[in-house]
Amino acid sequence: MANKEKLTIEKLIEEAKSFCVEQSKIQHKELFGVTDGKAVGTLIEHKFQACLYDKYEVTIGSSAKGIDLPSDDILTDIKVTSIKQPQSSCPFKDAKQKIFGLGYNLLVFVYDKTDNSKTQTATLNFASCSFIAKKRTADYTMTYRLREMVSDKANEADIIAYLQDRNIPVDEITLSEIAKQILDSPPKQGYLTISNALQWRLQYQRIVTLTEDIEGIEKVVAYCTPNK
Repeated sequence: MANKEKLTIEKLIEEAKSFCVEQSKIQHKELFGVTDGKAVGTLIEHKFQACLYDKYEVTIGSSAKGIDLPSDDILTDIKVTSIKQPQSSCPFKDAKQKIFGLGYNLLVFVYDKTDNSKTQTATLNFASCSFIAKKRTADYTMTYRLREMVSDKANEADIIAYLQDRNIPVDEITLSEIAKQILDSPPKQGYLTISNALQWRLQYQRIVTLTEDIEGIEKVVAYCTPNK
């Protein structure tokens, strides 16, 4: 068997686009009547991973490790979510993830599923697919405000007060360290909405509806309204 081509970020994005197009044409018998978003997401994720594995030299991560494509050169987690509520959860590692990003890239597939009772099948229209570089995976509102504060010459106490108001889950010593880091190296503007919880709750509505070109965000499939 010939050696497989090594997967790159560019190839990953190309394959995601092809996958969205191909899967949108298929009548999915196994998804008919399935209302559990996690079950739909897992099936799509595994199908995409299988496509990559068939064609490329790629490391597929385990659920325990948390990241689907964990090699240093790819370092990308695959997220699949419904257009009805484009969100997912991810492991909470560090409160700084909300400010400085998750530490890895995201490939987000957003689908709209329609059941056909005549054929007992479901169709998946991929309304959106985006590759989000790790530097853009912080919380939108928090990074926007912190960047604004640094620009307005805020001091450490100002930053700490703001973070305390936002209930960042850290102790006072860590809070002070984060404030210093923010002043020394202001965070990049993030584009996720991240809710505090035992696991981070990531919301992608801003990404789905994004129309401007942002460095670090690749719109693989631009937002489209499914034909009803």
